[in-house]
Amino acid sequence: MNSEISIKDFSQHLFWDVDLATFDLENYKEFMVGRVVEYGKLKDWELLKSLYGKQKIKDISLNLRSLDAVSLSFLSTIFNIDKSEFRCYKHRQLVQNYWNS
Repeated sequence: MNSEISIKDFSQHLFWDVDLATFDLENYKEFMVGRVVEYGKLKDWELLKSLYGKQKIKDISLNLRSLDAVSLSFLSTIFNIDKSEFRCYKHRQLVQNYWNS
């Protein structure tokens, strides 16, 4: 992990519900990856790669419980992994959607 990067380097709109004074980038890796992938800008993605590295992001992404369809497609393309390998994709297939049926 790159210790030169802090939470203040990321776009502030990502943390509307977070107390930045107590936020630890090491303890909340899953939260950071999910938030940056779904709501971040390209600058945030580059910072995330510098902070954790692509392999760590890949490992975390594969186990995230939820991702929107665009973020899932982005990660699937970036890491060259089929969408069906992601936990969020498997979970989505198990949950029946009554509103769009």
